[in-house]
Amino acid sequence: MMIQKKTLKALALAALVSASGGLGLVGCAQTKYKGTDEAASGQASAWVRINQLGYTPSGIKVAVWVSKGQEKLRRFELVDASTDKVVFKGEAGEAFGAYGPFTESYRLNFTSFTAPGTYYIKAGGATSPVFRVAADVYEGTADFTLRYMRQQRSGFNPYLKDSCHVHDGYTMYGPMPDSTLIDVSGGWHDASDYLQYSTTSANATYHLLAAYRDFPDVFGDDHQDNGLEGSNGVADVLDEAKWGLTWLTKMHPREDWLFNQLADDRDHQGLRLPTKDDVDYGMGPGKARPVYFVTGEPQGLGKYKNRATGAASTAGKFASAFALGAQIYSGKDEALADLYSKKAQSAYKLGLAKPGVAQTAPNRAPYFYEEDNWVDDMQLGAAALHQLTGDQTYFTQAYTYGLQEKVTPWMGADTARHYQWYPFHNFGHYELAKKADEAKKAELLGFYKEGIERVYAKAKKNAFYRGVPFIWCSNNLTTSFAIQSYLYRTLSGDETYAELEQANIDWLFGANPWGTSMVFGLPDHGDTPEDPHSALTFLHQMPLDGGLVDGPVYGSIYKNLIGIKLEQPDEYAAFQSDLVVYHDDFGDYSTNEPTMDGTASLIYLLAAKEHSAREGAQAKK
Repeated sequence: MMIQKKTLKALALAALVSASGGLGLVGCAQTKYKGTDEAASGQASAWVRINQLGYTPSGIKVAVWVSKGQEKLRRFELVDASTDKVVFKGEAGEAFGAYGPFTESYRLNFTSFTAPGTYYIKAGGATSPVFRVAADVYEGTADFTLRYMRQQRSGFNPYLKDSCHVHDGYTMYGPMPDSTLIDVSGGWHDASDYLQYSTTSANATYHLLAAYRDFPDVFGDDHQDNGLEGSNGVADVLDEAKWGLTWLTKMHPREDWLFNQLADDRDHQGLRLPTKDDVDYGMGPGKARPVYFVTGEPQGLGKYKNRATGAASTAGKFASAFALGAQIYSGKDEALADLYSKKAQSAYKLGLAKPGVAQTAPNRAPYFYEEDNWVDDMQLGAAALHQLTGDQTYFTQAYTYGLQEKVTPWMGADTARHYQWYPFHNFGHYELAKKADEAKKAELLGFYKEGIERVYAKAKKNAFYRGVPFIWCSNNLTTSFAIQSYLYRTLSGDETYAELEQANIDWLFGANPWGTSMVFGLPDHGDTPEDPHSALTFLHQMPLDGGLVDGPVYGSIYKNLIGIKLEQPDEYAAFQSDLVVYHDDFGDYSTNEPTMDGTASLIYLLAAKEHSAREGAQAKK
């Protein structure tokens, strides 16, 4: 049984706001405004897309007007939702023309309006959903998104209050005999299936650790280290990061052992809760799953194989997560700090010994994470080790790696293979620039700027400022691009791309062709995913609070994917196009499946936004 959709039009929501005195911040989605009732009946031909979280008083504030008609837009009005009085009038500005299903589009900029309150926009016969302008629109969002990370835990799962995959795993491709049992239980399930990857887990762990390091003020302490409710004197984000670090230590149990993957696509044999996983990987139903040793050579136990060439892509990610973990636990837990320091150095040595990529292993299907770059991983690992140890050798190596890949290759490209250029932004330039002299700092920030410019060259041609390609997991790229833009802006002081940065955040929360947030349950008063590709929601109506879904894909990609069949009529049919599609439907695993690593990146981004909003509000006092 699918979760039933609910709709709530803007005027009804305005009445709710007036009656309740304000909008709720975060929580499981309760009321929806799909905006497609009018589209389906032919009563509307224009829409105003907004960031449903709202806008900060001192921040950039832009909505997007789109139309299927030929009319031009000259001006728009901002209306106080509590009084229905116009409080701001603005010029529509440049006509961007056709995009996706629309024939005309405009960016509606009301950044100069700074008064807190609850509003809606009227433009060209269209009315936006109600939204807030307030300093606290991002308050609690990072902690809310952590809910999904806890729900993804393998081993003991605090959401289900039960354990799963406790028999993992048995080795393949290693120096030990195949099928040797080894304890690699724990970690996070990668997405709505139950595979687990070192690459995505280490990247997620780094983002969580960096969020705690950079924005400790925004996180609460409402959960214990096992994920159950209750304070333990440690920020919840650090508890979650430690869960990742603990699993990574199991996947790098000895100086010369490194594992890349737990389970494979034999997982895809039907819907079940992780605690009811009875897939047989050759050890019996529900027993041990295979854990793949990093060999630096192609792997795949079935029909398909990857194109692995080395170990550095995985080893560098391990090194960066462990090195940052050692920095953070220094002074908190010296035994852990020492352990993570040793793990960081041994993982980095493995990367030096085997340059190249360690891609994930397919089995029955041709899909795998096709990572083709690795110097960015080694750069970040070396930069983190330099910060940890002060050894200038690491700085020199990190800088040399950085010169080999100045710009993450997907930036400016129209397409890429699945996870071909991963992580989707290079934290290494930023971490190195913080410790560099002025000349090298400017050079490293210049690499960030070049990547941003490549995206901006495409983005400035459409009203959504969309320059990120619509490949699988496009929302992950969008989040990473916003993070890179933030890192560049904060370290350089250059505000040139601030509107582009915000446009990517706005896209994730509703300023997109479909008018929907891409994060389950966030905000609680808006249109957010309800039918993600997940057994938890499909079978048991369990919310995936905080989960960032994959996001829109090119129509050409969607049409050629295997095994996609929509379970319900498409409520966004009016907004699909040959260019790009998104479906809030269980059957579309390409656009509506949440991912653990994308969500972890989003936690960093939302923490940055919450922290910045607090600083802005404090500065006004």
